[in-house]
Amino acid sequence: MARYTGPVCRLCRREGGKLYLKGERCYTPKCAFEHRPEAPGPKSRFRKKPTEYGLQLREKQKARRIYGVLERQFRTYYRRAVRARGVTGETLLRLLERRLDNVVFRMGLATSRAEARQLVRHGHFTVNGRRVNIPSFQVRPGDEIAVHPSSRSVPRLKELAELGGQHGVPAWLQVDHREMKGHVLRLPEREEIDVPVQEHLIIELYSR
Repeated sequence: MARYTGPVCRLCRREGGKLYLKGERCYTPKCAFEHRPEAPGPKSRFRKKPTEYGLQLREKQKARRIYGVLERQFRTYYRRAVRARGVTGETLLRLLERRLDNVVFRMGLATSRAEARQLVRHGHFTVNGRRVNIPSFQVRPGDEIAVHPSSRSVPRLKELAELGGQHGVPAWLQVDHREMKGHVLRLPEREEIDVPVQEHLIIELYSR
């Protein structure tokens, strides 16, 4: 499967804000965006004002990069959101939040979504007692996400569990870091999804 392998700090600079793609480093003064916040590429004194399409595209790219989703996957999420009931933009974000790799990150058992994706791919987590190694797996209210019994002695997972989600756990999740497991209590509300994305611009882009 194709994936981005270049410098992730460049993505933050391109989008004009921190996307927190490098985990703990993004919260420290060592963050590259703190030193070079300007967009990458040739510098010009006469940058053009972004068009309406350009603003919509940037929001879509920002959401894709935050969740680590390819264009084809993202379009599939959009189509599912259109068919579902409710506000399409909010439904789209809920689908992205319900990805297993994102839930592991939100539980504090990974410092970034990229790390969570790798841990899931290596089979370190179970959903309702069954090992799942698909990062895009959609969790549902009532599901139990836990570290697999054979992985509880992995040093990195023990270290993450001891940190105990130091940046907070959203209210729609319940986590027991001592037991290395958590439950999905309900679907997240829009105000609980703290991603710097204007989802209505994404919907406008795909509705063209």
